[in-house]
Amino acid sequence: MDRDFLEQFRAGEESAVKSVYERYGGPVYSIALRILQDHALAADATQQTFINAWRGAGGFDPDRDFAPWLYTIARRCAIDIYRKQTRSLTDDRIDKPVLDPSFDTIWEMFEVRSALERLSDEERQVIKMSHFDGLTHVEIAQQLGIPLGTVKSRSHRAHRRLLDLLAHLEEKWSP
Repeated sequence: MDRDFLEQFRAGEESAVKSVYERYGGPVYSIALRILQDHALAADATQQTFINAWRGAGGFDPDRDFAPWLYTIARRCAIDIYRKQTRSLTDDRIDKPVLDPSFDTIWEMFEVRSALERLSDEERQVIKMSHFDGLTHVEIAQQLGIPLGTVKSRSHRAHRRLLDLLAHLEEKWSP
């Protein structure tokens, strides 16, 4: 996205906000659907993502990539909705169909687990708390009793290492 367009978005101009929705609505919905596994909830999360992005647009740094910022908002909105949904359930057991994983899925899971094991203990802990437990960086910092900046740097370093370690899977995931 060009800098002028991002400045218009940051200013909350309606045409820019609409363009952002048209360009990123599909990927945001996909992120939400993957987390929530429910079309109606994913639609709610998508709407909330764009509301939150519009409200927080003034704080967006136009020198950074826009998509990761927006996708982080989408992930957090979906997780928030998921947490609200699971808290409202009265039955502790949820019956979901169990699908036998394919060989490819098992192999990819093995590759991810192997890559996780190659991280340092601190990096692995932050990744697991973030992705498996759904905690924010602030929540991780509170639970571990370490500064927020330390959590962010460990997370960044771990994601970069995982990207390198799992690069061979990229062509399989690319369209």
